[in-house]
Amino acid sequence: MKPTSGPEEARRSASDIRVFASNCSMHGLGHVFGPGSLSLRRGMWAAAVVLSVATFLYQVAERVRYYREFHHQTALDERESHRLVFPAVTLCNINPLRRSRLTPNDLHWAGSALLGLDPAEHPTFLRALGRPPAPPGFMPSPTFDMAQLYARAGHSLDDMLLDCRFRGEPCGPENFTTIFTRMGKCYTFNSGADGAELLTTTRGGMGNGLDIMLDVQQEEYLPVWRDNEETPFEVGIRVQIHSQEEPPIIDQLGLGVSPGYQTFVSCQQQQLSFLPPPWGDCSSASLNPNYEPEPSDPLSSPSPSLPYTLMGCRLACETRYVARKCGCRMMYMPGDAPVCSPQQYKNCAHPAIDAMLRKDSCACPNPCASTRYAKELSMVRIPSRAAARFLARKLNRSEAYIAENVLALDIFFEALNYETVEQKKAYEMSELLGDIGGQMGLFIGASLLTILEILDYLCEVFRDKVLGYFWNRRHSQRHSSTNLLQEGLGSHRTQVPHLSLGPSPLLCSKDLPPLLVLSPRLSPPPTAPATLSHGSRPAVCVLGAPP
Repeated sequence: MKPTSGPEEARRSASDIRVFASNCSMHGLGHVFGPGSLSLRRGMWAAAVVLSVATFLYQVAERVRYYREFHHQTALDERESHRLVFPAVTLCNINPLRRSRLTPNDLHWAGSALLGLDPAEHPTFLRALGRPPAPPGFMPSPTFDMAQLYARAGHSLDDMLLDCRFRGEPCGPENFTTIFTRMGKCYTFNSGADGAELLTTTRGGMGNGLDIMLDVQQEEYLPVWRDNEETPFEVGIRVQIHSQEEPPIIDQLGLGVSPGYQTFVSCQQQQLSFLPPPWGDCSSASLNPNYEPEPSDPLSSPSPSLPYTLMGCRLACETRYVARKCGCRMMYMPGDAPVCSPQQYKNCAHPAIDAMLRKDSCACPNPCASTRYAKELSMVRIPSRAAARFLARKLNRSEAYIAENVLALDIFFEALNYETVEQKKAYEMSELLGDIGGQMGLFIGASLLTILEILDYLCEVFRDKVLGYFWNRRHSQRHSSTNLLQEGLGSHRTQVPHLSLGPSPLLCSKDLPPLLVLSPRLSPPPTAPATLSHGSRPAVCVLGAPP
């Protein structure tokens, strides 16, 4: 067998644990695997290295476990701005339907659902409204649309809005967008609908926001016939201040503004930022214009999407629940389902919504990014005695009417600074790597390059011990077959005469055993009496039976 060559010896040296320990940057290995026999000093070094490695691995496991718990922390900051987008302001009259717009046909279809009226009470109710009863031979319409009822009989902003100013500039009903909510027909200022440019403000304080005067029109309020869950006992306006991306849920989140008072609402913008799973539970899934989750099928045609909002998710949840349970939707709900009939409103839709609100069965996580407005309210009575007569002449109303029906609302930013509430990861990947690196340097004196050294050593061990084993085995088998061939040739050396190959390319001897092949790669021994030559070309002789 050939002696080990120089490169092989170098590779074997590199895979030797003593050579590796003497050159490795990890502390302590050189003392454990150094030259010499086993001693108490080497044993103490080995125990110290094992203890350090175990402590290091324990600390790494603790850091990894803490990282996998995905802790977060909340940072509160206050920032300044030179310009802020003014919020959307939604207004709803507490009275959903005007008494002057109700007809006998409306009472026939919606009287029991909305007002709790029996058919026999319709004439009495109409007289209470100051309306004539249904004429003889009255025939109700074959169909009835609740959305059309609220659009026709709801309060009109043209009649309610007495004065409007934004940042001191006049505004009017054209600056409001009609929207339907559970309270009926409502109006939103600065909604940004249909691509309208959002209004901004550059200063804080009164006079730098929305200042409006409204007439609640108490003479149009429906008489309270009997007590039910939908019967309003109060008078005034419900107001919700929200972002443009968020649909109003004014029946749950609206502020009450009373006639006879001027109400000041000081706002401060808050920008909230939450973390998605696994650090938090926020969601940023887009919603389509119907407030339904986008289809998960990638082959389906994409639809325009809206940012995810908490109120939008709740509205989508309520819509889906009512549509599945009742086969219709309420008039303020988006979607393609038909609007519920008055009977479906009474028997199915209203009980279903009330049950959902009591059970809180809509699982809607917080949005990952949202804007809300902190509010502070204050109010003063209007009109004063000194201004009552002036306002009566200006509005062409009596002083008593103004005291009972007119209110003023002033919404503004307290200042142009805003708060940010942001969830942050309490433990980042970079911090995990930094802790692991610190523990590694403290306990075993190693670094990232030490890991590369260990990997390089393992590769050397694999090449020398595993691949070298198979290489040596194959080399031994090849060498054994060569020795057997040479021994077979040596036993017939004296029987091979001196052959000189002339023009014939092949010459066989009858004295040699059959099926024995001489290859030019196998050189004959120096003492072989036979020589084979054929010019400058190597010759191959196939020995077999005589020709």
